[in-house]
Amino acid sequence: MSETDDGSKAALRTGFAAHSSEKTSGHSSMHPGAHSGTHSGGKPGANKAPVAFHRTELDVILRVYGRRVAEGEWRDYAIDHMADRAIFSIFRRASEMPLYKVEKVPALARKQGAYRVVATGGTILKRGHDLAQVLKILDKPKLKLVSG
Repeated sequence: MSETDDGSKAALRTGFAAHSSEKTSGHSSMHPGAHSGTHSGGKPGANKAPVAFHRTELDVILRVYGRRVAEGEWRDYAIDHMADRAIFSIFRRASEMPLYKVEKVPALARKQGAYRVVATGGTILKRGHDLAQVLKILDKPKLKLVSG
């Protein structure tokens, strides 16, 4: 403990970010070998990095996305990395809500699968353990009216 200007006691700041609510810029302020949980009563795993798509996962997603862009159906996308999930949002136009969201939720990996495709209204269209199989829901041909 050290004394501050007003005479109150304050904990010395070390390499740990345990007693602060400051946000880091993607780098862990912990030294090598330190545990990733908290030690001051905070939420367990609060220092974890956000969930992200791996390069091979993005390759599979962008292959489907590129095909639909070439057909003129989709025009924009966004990628969000959050603490519990990563989301690839697909837009018809940049100013609209996403048509579909491809989500990676590692917490569900052992249950129903880490990957899922969600429609605009929040309806889960498909979920599973294999991303390529889950994305097949986006490749289904649309029905077209044929005049006869």
